[in-house]
Amino acid sequence: MTYQDAPQILREFLSYHETIKAQSPKTISEYYLDLRMFLRFMKLMRDELPYQTDLDTIDIRGIDLKFLAGITTTDVYDFLSYLANDRELHPDSPGVKEHGLGASARARKLSAIKSFYKYLTVRTKQLEQNPVKDLEFPKLRKSLPRYLTLEQSTRLLEAVRGPNATRDFAILMLFLNCGIRRSELVGLNRTDIYEDRIRVVGKGNKERIVYMGSPCRRAIEAYLVERNKIVLSDDRALFGSRDKNRISVTAVHRLVKKHMLAAGLDASQFSAHKLRHTAATLMLSGGVDVKTVQEVLGHENLNTTQIYTHIENTELKLASAANPISHLKIEKSGDSDK
Repeated sequence: MTYQDAPQILREFLSYHETIKAQSPKTISEYYLDLRMFLRFMKLMRDELPYQTDLDTIDIRGIDLKFLAGITTTDVYDFLSYLANDRELHPDSPGVKEHGLGASARARKLSAIKSFYKYLTVRTKQLEQNPVKDLEFPKLRKSLPRYLTLEQSTRLLEAVRGPNATRDFAILMLFLNCGIRRSELVGLNRTDIYEDRIRVVGKGNKERIVYMGSPCRRAIEAYLVERNKIVLSDDRALFGSRDKNRISVTAVHRLVKKHMLAAGLDASQFSAHKLRHTAATLMLSGGVDVKTVQEVLGHENLNTTQIYTHIENTELKLASAANPISHLKIEKSGDSDK
């Protein structure tokens, strides 16, 4: 993205996070969209435009430090109130309300604003006052992450069928055994496989090594036999799609849903990310300490990992190994669709 509709000060902030902080393109894009909405709303209020004015039509390219210095804590509260009560949801957004963003979405936008003002006041010292320094985040409803039980995980793996069964089985195994993120899986290259371990590039381009259990390693080895016969547009890619490109995040999402349905599981409740939750839960239930699970998952903050320690499952606690998935005797080959 070139961010041509963003003011210079915002483009500098985005460049800082891209080049100095090494944030992912997804994170940079979210910063841009959240802060663009915030600045458009501030312009709406400052210029006393009609409240029903479409934010997308408001030009913010002329916003400068003087404008930003004039924003108060009350202004930010007004923006959060707008998000909670008046912001029109996308037509495809889940939920029953037509207007008003949930606490999680509002918290993300406030986080972007806080980061922006911290950059202006602490990092670059272009402003003296930070109107959001002491602003509290919207209270989020605490809920435990959804995950598959060991029995459900087994059903999912056994349900894999079709012409891409070997590939899909290897992908599901990596999610369940290694707990990698969907974006991390999509970014895997063939050279990232080292016998019983894989090199994963996570958030902020941070690398980590994750070990595979024997079934997962065998699944990868079986897939590589097929992969080495395929020529992709990006020949480095570990996983390809039927159009001969590197597999996309969307394609991974669809294949997970497809096999969830085949296994008789509720595809609306479980996604690729829920398989990551499953891996974490199975590891902890199998006796792995939370610090080790943090390193496997690539969590920067231990608190993120500790949420899984609140999940109780008597059956899983009987597991003697690190991850019960490693004891499954399920394999797939090219004739899996028979």
